[in-house]
Amino acid sequence: MTQTAPTPRRTIASTSALPEPGALVEVRGQSWAVVSVDPSPASGDRAPATLVHLQSVADGRFGDTLSVIWEVEPGRRILPAGSLPDASTGRFDPPSRLAAFLDAVRWSAVASADAKNLQAPFRSGVAVEPYQLEPVSRAVGAPRVNLLLADDVGLGKTIEAGLVVQELLLRGRARRVMVVCPAGLTLKWRDEMAEKFGLDFTIVDSQHCATLRRTHGTAANPFRIHPLTIVSLPWLRRPKAQRLLDEVLPPDSPDDNAGTGPDRRFFDLLVLDEAHHVAPAAPKQVYAVDSQQTKLIRRLAPHFEHRLFLSATPHNGYPESYTALLELIDNQKFVRGVEPDKAARDETVVRRLKSRVTRPDGTPQFRTRRTEELEVEYTDREREIHTLLADFAALRKKRIT
Repeated sequence: MTQTAPTPRRTIASTSALPEPGALVEVRGQSWAVVSVDPSPASGDRAPATLVHLQSVADGRFGDTLSVIWEVEPGRRILPAGSLPDASTGRFDPPSRLAAFLDAVRWSAVASADAKNLQAPFRSGVAVEPYQLEPVSRAVGAPRVNLLLADDVGLGKTIEAGLVVQELLLRGRARRVMVVCPAGLTLKWRDEMAEKFGLDFTIVDSQHCATLRRTHGTAANPFRIHPLTIVSLPWLRRPKAQRLLDEVLPPDSPDDNAGTGPDRRFFDLLVLDEAHHVAPAAPKQVYAVDSQQTKLIRRLAPHFEHRLFLSATPHNGYPESYTALLELIDNQKFVRGVEPDKAARDETVVRRLKSRVTRPDGTPQFRTRRTEELEVEYTDREREIHTLLADFAALRKKRIT
């Protein structure tokens, strides 16, 4: 006779109890304080409906309010009340632990106030090269980050961007960060930020929005719930993404000189990978024509306090297109169609080639690439296939024309 082990019971937090004014609750993935509770009149033929007025206690969202029907709000729960530890027990930390805590506070304060002391290189999980510290050093020393990282392929632009993001987060200069990149690079950005910098970015797409509606309610906005987000350019152009942005962005573009008070921007840092994709193309026109992606970034960029663009090929050979890209980064220094000032360009553009990156002793850090021609002798079968392919292409071209 076999005995079946009892199935363990799973403890589920009760959501039937109503919160009281002053209690902490979690609604739509955020923490709120209950301001007031308005229960509906008792009625025997309908379910109870309690209107709860909430005020946000999350960092950067002080003053935000929300009113919900408690009984129908999915994922709601009452948080345990926090309080200071009871010091009457007489148990105190040893002096060495208190000294370590004071040292940590002092070192953090010094690093946050001194632009020369960087924290991100020591918090990351990568071996940072000396040349990769230039972007984060410029970012810390500037009141507002407007940079174009145009380093050569293989120099680690993603690492440089991660250092800037982590440094601004540690210093409290940024909280909401959005990474905009091609669709094929969203997973790469998420994994790089998690493995090398310990930053938990969320990929916002149609699937994530559908999951969020089931767990947090139909009114949940991913840009309010997740401070660190990654979105793709194709998805960001869709009407659904535009509606979500309209919910969090003010109707009018903020003034570029605004940065404090009620006019403070909703987002803090925009990281745009492969930025040359949003530059207006001008192969034949005298004046570059904005693409849909150009119009999208032009509308989105003013709502960010800091802007960090990445591209290994920022200049496509047309000055009109290049100056339009620089204007998206900083419209106070650059004007579309006007030759950029050299000093302003050097402050904004970080451009290093592999051939110019050297070690401390002056030797090249990367090997010089040489291109050599190799003659390949095709077989008769390969030549026959190539001829058939050329004939097929000619027939298709003739049919189209």
